[in-house]
Amino acid sequence: MDIKRAKQEIKDAAEAYFLKNEFGEYVIPSVRQRPIFLIGAPGIGKTQIMEQVAKECGLGLVSYTITHHTRQSAIGLPYISKNEYDGTEYEVTEYTMSEIVASVYEKMKKTGLREGILFIDEINCVSETLAPAMLQFLQCKSFGNHQIPKGWMIVAAGNPPEYNKSVREFDVVTMDRVKKIEVEPEFTVWKEYAYKENVHGAVISYLSTKPAYFYQMEMTVDGMRFATPRGWEDLSKMLQVYEKLGKAVDREVVEQYIQYPKIAKDFANYLELYYKYRTDYQIDAVLSGTMDEILLKKIRHASFDERLSVVSLILSKLTENFRTVYRLETQTKILFDCLKSYKAGLDYAENGVAFFSTVLQDTIESYETKRKAELLNREEEYAYRKTVEQLEFYEQRLKKEGVLEKEACFEKIREYFAKDKSVYTDVCDGAGQMLEYAFDFMELLFGESQEMVVFMTELNANLYSVQFLKEYDCPRYYQYNKNLLFDEREKNLLQRIEQL
Repeated sequence: MDIKRAKQEIKDAAEAYFLKNEFGEYVIPSVRQRPIFLIGAPGIGKTQIMEQVAKECGLGLVSYTITHHTRQSAIGLPYISKNEYDGTEYEVTEYTMSEIVASVYEKMKKTGLREGILFIDEINCVSETLAPAMLQFLQCKSFGNHQIPKGWMIVAAGNPPEYNKSVREFDVVTMDRVKKIEVEPEFTVWKEYAYKENVHGAVISYLSTKPAYFYQMEMTVDGMRFATPRGWEDLSKMLQVYEKLGKAVDREVVEQYIQYPKIAKDFANYLELYYKYRTDYQIDAVLSGTMDEILLKKIRHASFDERLSVVSLILSKLTENFRTVYRLETQTKILFDCLKSYKAGLDYAENGVAFFSTVLQDTIESYETKRKAELLNREEEYAYRKTVEQLEFYEQRLKKEGVLEKEACFEKIREYFAKDKSVYTDVCDGAGQMLEYAFDFMELLFGESQEMVVFMTELNANLYSVQFLKEYDCPRYYQYNKNLLFDEREKNLLQRIEQL
């Protein structure tokens, strides 16, 4: 199955494992909560989905790559204790608490979360001395003498033997005690994640035209050659930083991340063209409503690949603006909730400014609690930090203006919020206008062509554009979405029928 389906399976398992009866007991006892064993090629995102599941389900997460551990750190150090059996005292070997088990308790102490996921990566690549401990861990949910705490489910991940020579096959007894999920790389699923995580537009557009290069693994006489989702995402981050620094990304830089020479060379060439098209076709001007006739003529006579690159550049710029709208919307919602709390408790307050400071402190504490519990994704954390900044700014203005009376304070705060909301509205309107200009451009050049189908498909795959279009009324989006995508589905269906 693909990584998206695997993620949902883990979330469903967590929901089932942590369901309690009327007595507060787990419906599925801990002993029957099978560890989940994810098996899939390296770099496809097994670790990332565990982080996502933990945040989305409000669970703690302790993650270990077991190949970095020795037998002693995994099961604890031996020591001699004395016990009496049938009136005779014996010296008995016991073990200190495993570092891994101790980490679970530390996580519970740090976050206050009593339920969570213990994730063990590369579990089938352990050393010979550690292999028995891993079998015990999967079969009995323990390291040495110490059990994994109740309320913590186990997820383990491993690589298939063809990708790692050190893989150890588990026996039937062990496999019969786990919930096995095989994960395959799937670009269309990863692309949804890529848009959400702000992966560079050049990476998304390149892989959209050459999805076979999304994941490649080949053993040659010169060693392993590979391109993985992890490599593409890390390369994307470097591209974005290099652009800010004014540095060039050439083939040598690409090969540091995409360790498949043929693919690295091809992407480096594409990237050079991508930057050239961004300049030549004046994408910023197009999305401001300016269309040069000479450039339009040039695009009409360009190759299909070149036209797709232009479409990708337009989508990349739109995504940037949709993401800004999404961030401002999230911030505005959090800010509005804070102001509602302020309004609700104002009648019981003696001083308007002092009570606002209390609301501000409550917001900071709420943010810190969620941050320490690692329950916030990147966008949520950013929104909270910006909201706290705004509230602190409100507080400073109230104190500076000397407003103390409760109703006067509230009116001032409402005035501040109205200005902030107007900024969000202006940005939203600007993004909407940019989308309209994009449709003007697409209609003028391509009409209901394959390029428009690509344009519409990418809008529907992008979290930020989907969220924006839920609020922004764009008749042409719905028109083309209905006509073109229906035609595309019909075409795909006919192709499948022909293949039968």
